[in-house]
Amino acid sequence: MVHLADSLTFSGRKVLAAWASLPFPALPGSSLPTTLSAHQQDVPWELLSSCREQKVSCCFAQSVVLRGVCREKPSSSPGQQQPWTSLHSESSKQVLQQYLHTHFPGAFSTAHVLQQPCDTQPPFPQFFSPLLTRQGFLQDKALAHSSAGPNRDVQSIPVLAALQAWPGLHQLLGGLCQDLGARHVRRCSSFFTAGLEHEDFQEALEELRTLAHSYETGGGGGGSEEEGDSD
Repeated sequence: MVHLADSLTFSGRKVLAAWASLPFPALPGSSLPTTLSAHQQDVPWELLSSCREQKVSCCFAQSVVLRGVCREKPSSSPGQQQPWTSLHSESSKQVLQQYLHTHFPGAFSTAHVLQQPCDTQPPFPQFFSPLLTRQGFLQDKALAHSSAGPNRDVQSIPVLAALQAWPGLHQLLGGLCQDLGARHVRRCSSFFTAGLEHEDFQEALEELRTLAHSYETGGGGGGSEEEGDSD
């Protein structure tokens, strides 16, 4: 994990945001291009890190791993409309890579696709929606279990996880810096009992402030990358 973080952080950045889609929203038997074409406006994963800003519009660098999604290609039957043909590449990895380049132009992006899904049999927590099949794919509401409780029959799920050097981390790190700066550390005997000097604390606080500024962009944390980061 340390080496992965090092490969995604540059220009003074050291922190990554975690995102995940659990399960990845795919229909049974659907191809990866078809699934991704349904998410042309917003990416199909949610923020796990405790940031106020929840929407991702750009990033500096990212590593995305997808596992357990059907690898079949869309049908090419005459007269059948093809979904977003720009995603119809040679492999699932290329499809995901193209999707990342489309949503995050100029960002350094790596994509990995694994065929094996995530095993969710006990003791994995059984908190899944009745709308999921036993393989973790979305099904029609009319076919879902009528029980109001969690679905305990899910044996595996497709999963997407991502680590991003993301401009929204400016708010998280800046807020942490403000909270620490507002504390009167001289009144906290535990700080000095642990061997922390006041000068060391102030130096660490300044380093945190500098780290927060490294995630700023011209758009205030949500605009385009101005440093020309690319792969």
